[in-house]
Amino acid sequence: MSDTSPTDPVAEVFESQRDRLRAVAHRMLGSYADAEDVVQEAWLRLSRQDAGTIHNLAGWLTTVVGRISLDALRARQSRREAPYDDRLPEFVVTLDDGLAPEDDVLLADSVGLALLVVLDSLRPDERLAFVLHDLFAVPFAEIGQILGKSTDATKMLASRARRKVRATERPAGVGREQRQVVEAFLAAARHGDFEGLLRVLDPDVKLAVDTPVGLVVTLGATEVAAGAKLSATAAVRGHAVFVNGRPGVLSWHEDGTPFTLLAFTVGGGRITEITAVVDPAKLALMDLPVPV
Repeated sequence: MSDTSPTDPVAEVFESQRDRLRAVAHRMLGSYADAEDVVQEAWLRLSRQDAGTIHNLAGWLTTVVGRISLDALRARQSRREAPYDDRLPEFVVTLDDGLAPEDDVLLADSVGLALLVVLDSLRPDERLAFVLHDLFAVPFAEIGQILGKSTDATKMLASRARRKVRATERPAGVGREQRQVVEAFLAAARHGDFEGLLRVLDPDVKLAVDTPVGLVVTLGATEVAAGAKLSATAAVRGHAVFVNGRPGVLSWHEDGTPFTLLAFTVGGGRITEITAVVDPAKLALMDLPVPV
């Protein structure tokens, strides 16, 4: 937290903008912790500025947060030399209460969280242009100044990003279909139905398990099906959830502490990716629903 004083007019403006700045940084970086760091850095930069020379303080802060986030994204990409990143995306988990398809609109907030996953597929400059303009209504001219590009070039970046986002948007009703595929997988796992597992797993499915000793990755339907016992155990002890808008399962120990979080990606009627978090330390840090 910053050491702002409530009697300082500059600090008051900063505090009034804090939630918005944090939201911008979170959409850019996909991590609440990183977003907090960016906002704190923006405050430190503001404290070194002569505020009297800033004509639009809110706009200045948005620009600074955008630049810091862009630098962080570029640095993050330059470090991705291994075939698999050693960090998992930040998860937002909400209970799936089995809403009927006609109630699908009520899932909008949960599904919108999946946008963070989609944004990860964009280049840093595309992500900045899309996030600032489409989500926070920052003019293209101001975004162009951050990127060092013309207004027209910035518009093209946002348009390209918009097409990528729309290409991955969820068609109506697919949420229920995805859940049915996951339920078929869990049922097959519970009954040891190896052939049933292979029917719902993509041949190139990827399983990533976040353990206390690091990320363990398994590739291929045969290998993933052979290790499906974890999914079966979680299904018996858990509850259906949405993980960044996608189907998942959260299970708890008898004392109410989280046991396992599973997240599934479904495409073409088959599971293409499974993420499992079993590291107690990671689970303890997450904002997870309470046992039901």
